[in-house]
Amino acid sequence: MGRVVEQSRKLQKRAEQMIPGGVNSPVRAFRAVGGDPPFIVRGQGSHIWDADGNDYVDYIGSWGPMILGHAAPTVVEAVISAARNGTSFGASTPAEADLAEIVISAFPQMQKIRFVSSGTEATMSAIRLARAYTKRKYIVKFEGCYHGHADALLVKAGSGVATLGIPGSAGVPEEFTQFTLALPFNDTDALEKAFKKFRHQIACVIVEPVVGNMGCVPPARGYLEALRAITEHDKALLIFDEVMTGFRLAFGGAQELYAIRPDLTTLGKIIGGGLPVGAYGGPNEIMDLVAPLGPMYQAGTLSGNPLAMAAGHATLRYLKEHKDIYNKLDKIAAEVVSGVAAVAKEAGVTLCCNRVGSMFTWFFTPGPVTGWDSASKSDTEAFGRFFRVMLDNGIYLPPSQYEAAFLGATHTEQDVQQTIAAAKQAFALAPV
Repeated sequence: MGRVVEQSRKLQKRAEQMIPGGVNSPVRAFRAVGGDPPFIVRGQGSHIWDADGNDYVDYIGSWGPMILGHAAPTVVEAVISAARNGTSFGASTPAEADLAEIVISAFPQMQKIRFVSSGTEATMSAIRLARAYTKRKYIVKFEGCYHGHADALLVKAGSGVATLGIPGSAGVPEEFTQFTLALPFNDTDALEKAFKKFRHQIACVIVEPVVGNMGCVPPARGYLEALRAITEHDKALLIFDEVMTGFRLAFGGAQELYAIRPDLTTLGKIIGGGLPVGAYGGPNEIMDLVAPLGPMYQAGTLSGNPLAMAAGHATLRYLKEHKDIYNKLDKIAAEVVSGVAAVAKEAGVTLCCNRVGSMFTWFFTPGPVTGWDSASKSDTEAFGRFFRVMLDNGIYLPPSQYEAAFLGATHTEQDVQQTIAAAKQAFALAPV
C-alpha cells in the first residue's frame, strides 16, 4: 500500500528546530526502527490518521490509556462538560473524590489515594513514602522495568534507555543511584540473596507485575507470590507499578488477575482517560504519612486537574459497568497475536509471542522471553524491517522491540485480519 510522508516529514523538520529530536518523548523519533515518524492529527475508535491522510490501525493507544478507543463519546462529553466550568483552579474540586472513590473500589488494600500528573511522579512519590514509612534507604527494582525518569529509577530501566548502564542516563550522579538495587526479573534466588545481604535495609521492592517496558513479559508462576512473601518477612513494602496494567488486565489490574495484594499501588494512563494523570495509593497506615497529615511532602499545581478527573471517571465508570469488556479484549488480542505468529511460522520466521490480556509483544527471538537478558537477544534490525512494512500497510505498532502493544475495545475483526495480512506481506518482503 505504501504511505505518503511529505507533510509529516515537513512537520518533523520544523519541530526539530525547536524541540530536541523534534519529539517530546524519545521513542517517537523512530530511531530504533528507522523511517519517517507520522504526525498524528486525528483518532477515532481503533484508528488514527496522520497529517498526510494515512489511516492506521493503532496498537499503541497512547501507550495504553485508550482502552475505550480514540475519541470515545462518553469521555469526550465528560471533558467538554468539565472544560466549560474551567480548566484548572489549583484548588480542590468534587471530581477528585469522584475518581478516588471508583479507583479505590477496584483495589481491596487501598484506602487512600493521592493524584499527581504523571506515572513518573506517582512512582517517585510512592518510593519516597516507602522510605518514610520503613525508615530505610535501599530500594529494589528489576532490570528492564521502567518506572519513569526519576534519577534513582534510571537504573537498567528497559524501554527507551534499554540497559545502557548504571545509572542509565547522563546527568544522573552515581550517588543518586547508590541505594538502588537492580535485579533480574523473574529470578527469585537473586531477590532472596539481595534481602539476605541487605537484611532490614530495603525500604521497598517496586515491580511492574506484568512488564511492559522490555516488551510484554509476564511473571513466572509463583514469582509474585515470592515477592510478597519475601517483602513481608523482611517488613519491606511491595509496590506494584500498575501504570500500564491498572484497569487494563482486569478492572482491579494485575493484582486482581494474580490475586496478590501489594502495600502500595501506582497508577496512570487509563485512570486519566487519555489526559495527563498519575496516582499512588495504599492503606491508611501508610498514606497518612503524606502531607498535610504527615511528614512526607509531595505536591503539584495540576494534581487532580478537573479535566483529567472527568476523563478518568468517565472511563472507569464505563469499565465498571461493562466488565465483560475484558473477555472481549482477551479474545481479540489472542486472535491477532496467534494470527501473526501463524503467518510468521509459514514464512519460516522465528518469533516468541508474549501476551497477557490485551498487552502483547512479538519478539524476534526463539525465546522464551522471561526477563531483560532474554529480551535483549531479540533481532532488533528484523523488528525494524517488520515495523516499517507494517506501517506502510496501515498498522501502527510501538516503534521499539522493547515496548508492549495495546489493544482496545474498538478493535474489530476487520482490524485483526488487516493486521495478519500486513504481517504476511511484511514477512515476505522483509524476511529474517
